[in-house]
Amino acid sequence: MKSEHRIVVLGAGYTGLLCAIRLARRTRRTGVRVTLVNPSPRFTERLRMHQVIAGQELADHQIPEILDGTGVVFVRGAATAIDTESRTVAVDTPDGPADLAYDSLVYALGSSTDTSTVPGADEHAVTLNSPHAARHFAQKLAELARTGGAVNVCGGGLTGVEAATEIAESHPGLRVTLISRGEPGPLMNAKARAHLYAAFERLGITLRVGAAIGKVLSDGVELADGTLVPSDACLWTTGVRVPALAADSGIAVDERGLILVDATLRSTSHPEIHAIGDAAAVRQAWGQVHGTCQSGLPVAAYTADALARRLRGKSVKPFRFGYFHQPVSLGRRDAVIQFTHADDTPRRWFLGGRAAVAYKETISGSPLKMYRLSKRIPVSASLSKGGRATRPGASAR
Repeated sequence: MKSEHRIVVLGAGYTGLLCAIRLARRTRRTGVRVTLVNPSPRFTERLRMHQVIAGQELADHQIPEILDGTGVVFVRGAATAIDTESRTVAVDTPDGPADLAYDSLVYALGSSTDTSTVPGADEHAVTLNSPHAARHFAQKLAELARTGGAVNVCGGGLTGVEAATEIAESHPGLRVTLISRGEPGPLMNAKARAHLYAAFERLGITLRVGAAIGKVLSDGVELADGTLVPSDACLWTTGVRVPALAADSGIAVDERGLILVDATLRSTSHPEIHAIGDAAAVRQAWGQVHGTCQSGLPVAAYTADALARRLRGKSVKPFRFGYFHQPVSLGRRDAVIQFTHADDTPRRWFLGGRAAVAYKETISGSPLKMYRLSKRIPVSASLSKGGRATRPGASAR
């Protein structure tokens, strides 16, 4: 007779790591074994990747060290297949292939920037998908800065804004152009957006707004209308994709490959599988949650608590979440914080300047502090549960 309940967590990003640590503490002395799988032993601070391309060195956080004292078993490897019938995960490890058996599976494989939608992007543009690529790009930018080169940043979302401003501030000799189909900061109110645009002007960033990209070339970006925006380097930050592992394994997914989940974040096709972070199609009454660390950490904490409760035979309430803010760094000396309603639409309050810098730094550094505290005490990961917008009976948007 099986003596322990085996929980396997796939992915040690922000969500998977918190879920594993919290699960281990919640299920201590209850006959539960938690295993965390990740290709790299180093924890990647994705919230700080724009700092890496600007040449800043980040702290080396090793996942086994973060897990120290939790009892979580760390397996270095990449999941290649999930057999939902036998409940095993095939993992490609440095020592060869291995199969991990599970009773409950937490699927926390995050998303990555998608370069497949525009010709030439995969060949001629760099993404922030890996620290190695980011560091290599940082070296190239440093070389270009000495000769006064040009850089195109494609995508006016928050990642593109943070990358463009970080590059321009760190390398004032570079000519930085931000190319965006829509207006940067679309979910900011007028005053917050004015602060954003003032930062662009101060840093000398050229904006190409309303520009659809036709293809990426070795010497620039060709817009849909045929205009060439020359550059010596190109950073691609627009569009995301998730691994095909869930869909290939027969787990029910939506049109984007996100795992379909119920109100308690269990797979609608395989209830023993829980999906968190960018991998899950999480809906609230106001709409679908989009992948951010702000939403991912509450999802991870909730899933750990829900799993632990179920193992003790207790009921689980539906997940509730609402957005609270949009923190955006504008280099190291400026930032803008847009406070939001539960559905991520802007409130009239925002914060800018040095106070916003301190606020953003607190947010960026909070996950690692949360991991340390979560080993000992139940730490809240939610800034907001959405208030009226997520209460039972709230109307769907």
